Amino acid sequence: MEFSEVVRKRRMVRNFDPSRPVDPAAVERILDNAVRAPSAGFSQGWAFLVLDTPEGIDRFWAATTPPGGGSDTWSEGMRRAPVLVVALSCKRAYLDRYAETDKGWTDRDETRWPVPYWHIDTGMAALLMLLTVTDEGLGACFFGIPPERTAAFRKEFGVPEDHTPIGVVALGHRAPDRPSPSLKRGRRSSDHVVHRGHW
Repeated sequence: MEFSEVVRKRRMVRNFDPSRPVDPAAVERILDNAVRAPSAGFSQGWAFLVLDTPEGIDRFWAATTPPGGGSDTWSEGMRRAPVLVVALSCKRAYLDRYAETDKGWTDRDETRWPVPYWHIDTGMAALLMLLTVTDEGLGACFFGIPPERTAAFRKEFGVPEDHTPIGVVALGHRAPDRPSPSLKRGRRSSDHVVHRGHW
């Protein structure tokens, strides 16, 4: 696919065909592209937890949803995804990197950072996954873990405290689903969001 076609075809898919497994080689290509994302100081402070077995995926949903919460239309389709990739950021990697000699911020002062680049860079890695999924002819959805369920997620999968889950890429073969009602809002044109030379 041409790059512009990949960008235009990418959308959030919320229903997956559980009868069609994802080729492990495609998952490796998706992950290989994720680590090509830019990162401040080449810190690369991201990590990816891959869940690609029914047992692992069941454990994920059990840990990240309220006990006895049941299933709704959204989660029903999402639970059919045969692969989940949890993208995690690590602030420590950035503070350590910028305390190195060539950067010189030996005090590791977090206030030097205008925004939390550890989250931003991990988000860019997740976007590269979403684009690669589209290029592979698959579907994906990026969603978050509810804050009140983060501790249970960490405990279930042994995630270190210095790694923050910023989102999950559910991926698989698309199944018929309903477009998000939010799409009725329409895409804002560049005329509305681009300011040239002055606001």
